[in-house]
Amino acid sequence: MEHVTLNNGTEMPVLGFGVHQIPPDLTEQAVSEALAAGYRLIDTAAAFGNEEAVGWAIKSSGIPREELFITGKLWVQDAPAEDNTRRAFETSLARLGLDHLDLYLMHQPYGDVYGQWRAMEALHREGHAKAIGVANFYPDRLIDLTLNNAVTPAVNQIETHPFFQRAADHDVMREHGVQIQSWGGFAEGRNDLFATPLLREIGKQYGKSVAQVVLRWLTQRGIGAIPKSVRADRIAENIDIFDFELSDHQMAQITTLDTGESQFFDHHDPEIVTWLTRRRLDA
Repeated sequence: MEHVTLNNGTEMPVLGFGVHQIPPDLTEQAVSEALAAGYRLIDTAAAFGNEEAVGWAIKSSGIPREELFITGKLWVQDAPAEDNTRRAFETSLARLGLDHLDLYLMHQPYGDVYGQWRAMEALHREGHAKAIGVANFYPDRLIDLTLNNAVTPAVNQIETHPFFQRAADHDVMREHGVQIQSWGGFAEGRNDLFATPLLREIGKQYGKSVAQVVLRWLTQRGIGAIPKSVRADRIAENIDIFDFELSDHQMAQITTLDTGESQFFDHHDPEIVTWLTRRRLDA
């Protein structure tokens, strides 16, 4: 497994296993399969509703805690955000059955972002979260947070895939030492990603699937990825990407697939902002 070094010196696997949209009753088995296949980074979130099942899989795996890298995420908190952020973090830890997280991300750039971040900084100082970061922050929001707080986010987890490559956003993150991590790396199969002729042709040259080509394209650029699946064969396939390397020409070819548009939703859309901000999780 290849690793990237975050801005506070923490090492993070460049490839992990995500559990977004995996139902709780399937999550324990899927995470167990991932750990058996060699994944050591597991990415979950309070908003996913499956933290307890992730915890069960971690416990039953028998893998020493220090060999794992567990990411959790904070949902938008009501005021007082600092108190509620700590409470949400402690709830996630309890559900996961852990005493610390390796990475804790602010899931959305809404609400009392500064209050939430101050609480996250405190959790980081106390050693409860080895690294803290954000998700879904566009460059303007990321720079505002970075320049006006003590701790620069270690990671920004954003939608990144062949159809929405966000090269300019990545340049800003690199300039400020923020590690890029992709969610939706396969665009959830939208725009016929798995049938894209270019990606299929590149895959044939290496005996690899379209999914493996996409993951290699991401990780070869130093971008973290967290693919998810509930199928053991796909889980194993997705981690088998470190025995080949795309050529500069192939990397350039893939850039031509960029549409410059999200395949999901726009974080600048007032209706989306309203929906995300008003969404509340069960206690």
